[in-house]
Amino acid sequence: MRLFNSKEVAGGGQRLRQAREHRERGIRGLLLAATIIACGSVVAILGFLGYFALPIFTQGHLGEIFAWDWRPFQGRFGILPMVAGSLCLAAAAMAVAFPVALGICGFAQGLGPRFLARPLLGLIHFMTGIPTVIYGFVSVIFLVPLVRGLFPESAGYSWLTATLTLSLMILPTIVLVIQAQLQQVDAKVRLAAAALGFSPAQTLLWVLAPLASRGFWAAGVLGFSRAIGDTIIALMVAGNAPQVPHSLLDSIRTLTAHIALVVATDSTSRAYQSIFASGLILFGVTAAVNLTLRRLQTGTARHD
Repeated sequence: MRLFNSKEVAGGGQRLRQAREHRERGIRGLLLAATIIACGSVVAILGFLGYFALPIFTQGHLGEIFAWDWRPFQGRFGILPMVAGSLCLAAAAMAVAFPVALGICGFAQGLGPRFLARPLLGLIHFMTGIPTVIYGFVSVIFLVPLVRGLFPESAGYSWLTATLTLSLMILPTIVLVIQAQLQQVDAKVRLAAAALGFSPAQTLLWVLAPLASRGFWAAGVLGFSRAIGDTIIALMVAGNAPQVPHSLLDSIRTLTAHIALVVATDSTSRAYQSIFASGLILFGVTAAVNLTLRRLQTGTARHD
């Protein structure tokens, strides 16, 4: 049997370290390239929107676009009703979906029977794979007639219908983000809480929830961003009336639906320019929500 001397062992260890360093440098290079591509894509999208929206500012049409009246055949191209519709729909969907998501996560974390937790989470995972158009189609077939029957003054295509459908669509995203954060809590913390005599509800409320608070913020960001960026559901069941809603039974039009409707019918007029302004607003709202919640998340982490 051949024996290795100390120089051969040291040389082999050095070669292993060098190979590991090469792999790490390669991985860092790939991550840097991915970061540059992602950031470059965001900047390119912003530049694209800004370039095509520039005539609105240079030709003095800013006041016409940022107005409260959309009547293109009368020369009125205000998109503020669509801004209000997007914010109202996204906020209402989050107001419905987030508490339900918290309840589902609490159920899966021990508040409900354990034998039901796995099937429930399996259903949530299955919902993530359902195309958005299916949610809209099912809503048109079942939910719209139901709303019309319960509220005869409504046509069924309304803020309420879109809210219920959209909240169901964003629910899996919120649940999975919160659930993933709760599962990262060390098992020793759970054992310590059980040893202190905490009930499952007390453990969830006073131990797990504070430790997983970052996941709540992340779920809020992703859920709201997905809600405000949805096109299909708003296009199919919200009614597409360019007006500021005064009740849940009113029809509304969102910025995303407005872009889809106008870009399919026009490419030269002031109405066409409004879709780039709509894109800039969506970009700005999403960025503002992400930055604001990021600061809140950072503040929470420092406080912890």
